[in-house]
Parts: sequence; structure tokens; C-alpha cells
Amino acid sequence: MDVLVVGDANPDLVLRGDVRPRFGQAEQLLTGADLVLGGSAAITAAGCARLGLDTALLTALGPDIFGTITRQRLAERDVRLLLAPTAPEVPTGLSVILTPDDDDRAILTLPGTIPALRPHDVTDDHLAATRHLHVAALYLQPGLAAGLAEVFTRARAAGVTTSLDTNWDPTGRWESITDILAVTDIFLPNANELRAVTGASDVDTAAAGLVATGTTVVMKNGAAGARAWTSDGDFSAPGRQVAVVDTTGAGDSFNAGFLAGMLSGLPLRDALHWAATAGSLSTRAAGGTAAQPTRADLGG
Repeated sequence: MDVLVVGDANPDLVLRGDVRPRFGQAEQLLTGADLVLGGSAAITAAGCARLGLDTALLTALGPDIFGTITRQRLAERDVRLLLAPTAPEVPTGLSVILTPDDDDRAILTLPGTIPALRPHDVTDDHLAATRHLHVAALYLQPGLAAGLAEVFTRARAAGVTTSLDTNWDPTGRWESITDILAVTDIFLPNANELRAVTGASDVDTAAAGLVATGTTVVMKNGAAGARAWTSDGDFSAPGRQVAVVDTTGAGDSFNAGFLAGMLSGLPLRDALHWAATAGSLSTRAAGGTAAQPTRADLGG
């Protein structure tokens, strides 16, 4: 494998239009609805595969219709699926994404099997078979998070590079992950996540503290593109102007673009351009995977 992605996989039900609920049994009319592949890890894996990386996803799914849909969508995108054991009565996770006719959105998630992964599910055999290990949606998976520093330490000993995208913490507690970041090669937050994880209000200050411990910070910066901080300095890359349909999963496609560039041997500055472009292009269609770019789209 070029990359082993570890984390969440589930369907996303993306609803568009008049989606702000009005209780009292009021019926509202939508302008669109799509049932698509969701989960930060799954979308990242699909993006990596589309960019030509030999990609596997280690996740947990239930024996239900949502699990079947997720399996089918991953197979369609040439992602090799590695399943951790789960109790048969636990349902596959599900996210409902409410997208009104403006730039905002809300996400409602049923965790289901999403928190089922444990550190021991990432075996030494898995690490021996891959070049890179990427973990996503950390705050949805406290069991995995509890031992992820040890997993990344084993990966480093095996010569495997690592990356982490925590995504948002729905509890709002933002428990410390200092031990994990100390053995993480690439940290891939957005600006708000970078501030929350570090406790610093300024992104430059936040990134500098992580770089000092040996972690490269690659930050999604919305419509402005991307920024990166390394021991050699900081860089930026613009996003690409597109007609935005849905921003769901744009950060995960960003991750895929960066990992594809890095694992192809590009300099960090060029990998950052791939990331910013991949994130931008993914917003051209509903859901996180329908408009993910190819290498030709990125100029590679």
C-alpha cells in the first residue's frame, strides 16, 4: 500500500434548501438530497485512490444497509477495505448534513460503529505493508485516540510516515493530544481546529509550537487556500476559483491531495498546491467524493 487510512466510514445524507428545522410538525420542502459516501477517513481514502495511490481503509461497519452502502461506495472507488470486528447489534454510523442556501451548514452524526476502532486494530502487519499511515476524525474515536501515540511510535519504528486530521470535537472539550502530536509527522487541521487543539488564538503561534516538536503543520484555510509551517519556514497556496455546490468533505480531499503530492516525492510547496486545488475542486458537486480530482486535474 501507498497509504493506510484509519478512521470513520459511513453514509452522508446531504440535504439542501430549506433545512433549518421548524418544530411543531411543520413540513418543509428541499431543493436537493443525496446519499453519498461519508466519513473523513473514507473520503480521504477515496481521494487518495482517485489520485493514483494504492489505498486501504481500516474502519468498522455494521451488518446493515448503511454498512452495505458504504462497502459498495468504497469498492467503486478502488479502496481496499480492512474491517475491525464490531458487535453485530451496533449500527453503522450516519451523518445528516443540512446545507441551507448560504455558506453555512450543520452536521448531525449517529456514531454507531465509528468509535469501535482500537489501537490494537492497527497491527504490525498493517504497518509493514504501507508507506504512510493517516488517521482521521480522532475526536469521534476516543478508544483509538487513547493509544494512538503508541501506534504512531510503532509506525515510526517501521519507517512509516504518519499524518493526523482530528476534525472537530463535537463535545467541545478538546482534550489534549500533545502525546500524539509529538510523534506525528504531518498535522492537517483547519484554522479553528489548530487554535482549539493548541489553545493558541494565533495560528502562527500555534503552528510554531508544534513545529518546534518536529511536526509539520499543513492547514486548510478555506477559500484562501492553504498554509504550511515546517522547520524550514512557512508557505502558502491559493485555492482554485470554482462554482461551489457543497463543501462537504473538502478538507478530506485536501488531505488526499497533499498526501498524493508528498508520496509522489513533490516538494512541500508543490504538495501544498495539490492539496489546495484538490480541496477546491471537490466542492463542485454534492457530497465529498463525486467531484474529487484526478492527477490530471492537479497538473500531475
